[in-house]
Amino acid sequence: MPLLTVEFHDGGVVEWHATSDGVDTVTNPDYAPTLYIDGPDTALVTLHERLTDDPKVVHLAAERHYTELGAETRTRVLRVDVARERELRTLANEIRHHHEPAAFQPATFRLYNVDLSPQFRYCLETDTEPVPARALRTLELTLAEPHLAEKRIDALQIDGETVAGDTATTLRVLAERLDTVDPDVLLCSSAQLIPLLESAADDHGLDAFALGRRSGYQQLAGASTYESYGQVGHSPARYAIPGRAIIDRLNSFMLDKGGLEGILDLVERSWKPIQETAWGSIGNILTAIQLREATARDVLAPWNKWDPEAFKSVEQLHAADRGGFIFSPEVGVHEDISEIDFGSLYPNIMCEWNISPETTDCDCHDRADVPGLDYSLCDDRGFIPDVLRPIIDDRAAYKERIATTDDPTERAHFEHRADALKWILVSCFGYQGYRNAKFGRIECHEAINAVARELMLDAKARLERGGWRVVHGIIDSLWVTPRVDTHEPLADICAAITDDVNIPLEHENDFEWVAFVPKRDSEAGALTKYFGKVAGRDEYKFRGIETRQRSTPAYIADIQRRLVETYDQSRDTATVIEELSSALTRLRDEDVDPAALVETARTSKPLEAYTQRTATTAALRRARALGLTRAPGQDVEYVIVDDDTHGPERVRLAFEEIEAYDPAYYATELIRAATSVLSPMGYGETDIRRELRETTERTLTSFSKISE
Repeated sequence: MPLLTVEFHDGGVVEWHATSDGVDTVTNPDYAPTLYIDGPDTALVTLHERLTDDPKVVHLAAERHYTELGAETRTRVLRVDVARERELRTLANEIRHHHEPAAFQPATFRLYNVDLSPQFRYCLETDTEPVPARALRTLELTLAEPHLAEKRIDALQIDGETVAGDTATTLRVLAERLDTVDPDVLLCSSAQLIPLLESAADDHGLDAFALGRRSGYQQLAGASTYESYGQVGHSPARYAIPGRAIIDRLNSFMLDKGGLEGILDLVERSWKPIQETAWGSIGNILTAIQLREATARDVLAPWNKWDPEAFKSVEQLHAADRGGFIFSPEVGVHEDISEIDFGSLYPNIMCEWNISPETTDCDCHDRADVPGLDYSLCDDRGFIPDVLRPIIDDRAAYKERIATTDDPTERAHFEHRADALKWILVSCFGYQGYRNAKFGRIECHEAINAVARELMLDAKARLERGGWRVVHGIIDSLWVTPRVDTHEPLADICAAITDDVNIPLEHENDFEWVAFVPKRDSEAGALTKYFGKVAGRDEYKFRGIETRQRSTPAYIADIQRRLVETYDQSRDTATVIEELSSALTRLRDEDVDPAALVETARTSKPLEAYTQRTATTAALRRARALGLTRAPGQDVEYVIVDDDTHGPERVRLAFEEIEAYDPAYYATELIRAATSVLSPMGYGETDIRRELRETTERTLTSFSKISE
């Protein structure tokens, strides 16, 4: 029976199932989560004796399982069943830090299946499918951050509507809505609503109030800060309530990118229940998909990776330690440009070349299968290709349905699912090089890059033979323009390359023109900054410039887009600068709504750790003064009101009442955004400022003559 969510109690586990006609519960009093230990037989016997009297342990047994991908025989391991899920990690740490140092040599034991999330572990170990049998009912609860800080329950919005009345009235109305809708999922603006609402109900004597299908709630984890790929992130506290999944909008990347439909698609693939999938990172969900496949193959998941990078000579390191294909763009405006790219290039390479930890540089072959490297690739089908191929194929099928359906609801359904799978495919390559990836290996990462570079170079050569010139290329995309009048049709070249490598080379867009932007500090082209007009459509494409940056205020982003449109319509830089001058006049006349000037910054460390007095630190100090907290990895939104000061008065937070802003500061920011638009035409910031002065002088002269 498909599962909605799981409750863990000392007396066992309660399963909640969203059935076709409501919700059912099933109690499993005998569940005991399991970890596995590998080591020398004599050491395992001794450890068995030491664990026998541990009250956390309910069962010990010797079993045989595969302990690594590609293993030909199963290894004898010690199975340890633990009484309660929360004690499993405790026991693992005791084995590693107490039992092992006390009686054995370091690294005597290798532990498996330790760090699985609780509900996911339950589904894997009990073979319970966590896919609801019907459409889920949702209820959305929203409380603006200032009201959350002030515990203003009376400002709560339920499905977008604010209840008229005091706190007690709001809670009674919420209780009625919970009873009427009987939601399976609570979509919360912040998970902090859970303890806040429950506490408020207690304070007002509403004994029957319950956010769950039964009373009570549980804190699963506290707030934490983490670093991933050089970026600091923040994970808010997580909570559980009986019978309902909680999705915290502040802590759900996948809800933002794929909606509830995308989350459900990933639930089906990973068997991580809804709430755990919603808060999971891309890497966390990808790992779950891999773990489900590994479990089906009877392969255990290592707790800590211990396989080191293979030894390489200096020459091998030089050949292997390179990134993807890069062909620097030609700065300037180019006419008649086409963009082509390989669909899901890296995932497809992993599948077509059979790149997986157990197949790369295998012992059963002595040949150089990877271009430029000496790595062999095994002929036996690899683990990673088996994981990725269904995702690639399903996403392609979703995109085909999107292109052929006229039903908006059906289109949205498949768009959300395709978007969710996109992010899994985007991450799968980088995850191979991640040091903590359960089934990753740096040699796979190197092999994938090597194959990708070769494919892109071969594609470039084939395009040039067909009469095309490559003006830019990066990773999996190429921008080309006809080199001769009698060139081979681009569609024919793409089809030929697709047939040759069995990876689709897709004709993405034709452009009337594309402008490649130089780097801010040099004349070389910026690899990921360009904009252009799509041919045959009233549409522009922007990449990397301010309008695509999350920190950019809406007004500056809008004006930058307008400057691009002005250039497209006039092809005259003077007209663009006149448009810029008008926008600057509005700014300086303070005729812009401050709400359109909000900047967003992501904090990277605690306030006390900052040594520079920046706008971000000013915003953090102001937030603290207003009783708000900002942990590393969280965003802070503000408007600059006086850039000449350095304390909290430098800014106003976005939710405050803002009567004025600093025109000079935003004028500088707008000119910098305009430089991104005009720099491909040869205009630097100094040139633009000079042209603005001349434009102002001409305007003043014209006005003076009219007055006379």
